[in-house]
Amino acid sequence: MTLDVVPMNATEYSYAFGGRDAALTVAPGTVVELTTEDCFGGAVKGPDDLPSQVCAFPYLNPVTGPIAVAGAEPGDAVAVHFVDIRPARDWAVSTTFPHFGALTATHTTAMLHPPLPEKVWMYDVDTERGICRFRARESDLEVELPLDPMHGTVGVAPAAGEVIMSITPGAHGGNMDTPEMRAGTTAYFPVNVPGGLVSIGDGHCRQGEGEVCGTAVEAAMSTVVVLDLVKGAAPAWPRLENDTHLMSTGSARPLEDAFRISQHDLVTWTSSLLGLDELDAYQLVSQTVLAPAGNVVDTNYTMLAKLPKTVLSGASAYDGVHDRLRETATGYLAQR
Repeated sequence: MTLDVVPMNATEYSYAFGGRDAALTVAPGTVVELTTEDCFGGAVKGPDDLPSQVCAFPYLNPVTGPIAVAGAEPGDAVAVHFVDIRPARDWAVSTTFPHFGALTATHTTAMLHPPLPEKVWMYDVDTERGICRFRARESDLEVELPLDPMHGTVGVAPAAGEVIMSITPGAHGGNMDTPEMRAGTTAYFPVNVPGGLVSIGDGHCRQGEGEVCGTAVEAAMSTVVVLDLVKGAAPAWPRLENDTHLMSTGSARPLEDAFRISQHDLVTWTSSLLGLDELDAYQLVSQTVLAPAGNVVDTNYTMLAKLPKTVLSGASAYDGVHDRLRETATGYLAQR
């Protein structure tokens, strides 16, 4: 198998989706090797490096890109298949913020009680053993957690010339923070501008669903993706596929609207794939769907609707793009 492999050297990061020209243009089916910085830009290196002191807003959550896919036009879909996501350093970091997270007062959830304190937790990362090590700040407890690397922020340029900060998820993708965005997953995004303009960042060594404290185990990553193009197949919201499930996303506030968006998209997607009456699809999805949370902390919340492929009677999404990209990934990993 001959593969078109392009290394991308990230010399300048972006902090938004939209408003930038492509840093790289590739043909559909190209394997891209890239690096990403952590959400703090590498500035938090120890427990005394409080983000409020060492980071400058709005220069948080840097993304690598944008990467244009040749031939992508509005109305198409770009497919991003994650081949490999590997921590680039032997340490990672997580924090609490005074006004950020699911269990604290925020600027939109005003409370009279004091905010949570700002603290930093450093994690040792051992890629050979496949673990990251949690150390409690106020006791001697240590716990080894399995690595499950993923990217919290993946998306394309928004429509109508809009520029959206990289911390915000929406119909363009962005900071959805779903652990499902791991190696082996294909993500489908709507093309809003020529080339699509894919950007990737916010690597996590692992993350629980919801990203409850506001940060995951944040890490710089060495990542490999395959970028592809599906003509005339733009989804209304980002969709994901792995070997066992189809997934629809929704990002909004309040949380129930994010839930409704993801469920609505999955029902209509299932209806189209199986040629079902919409209410039949609604019934089928209702009895089989899972609803994992992406995040409940960002400027918008993200929910997923997750359908097992076993109920699809052999129907294939996007004419089998995921399976084809999996073959490309297997070929790349075998040659590396």
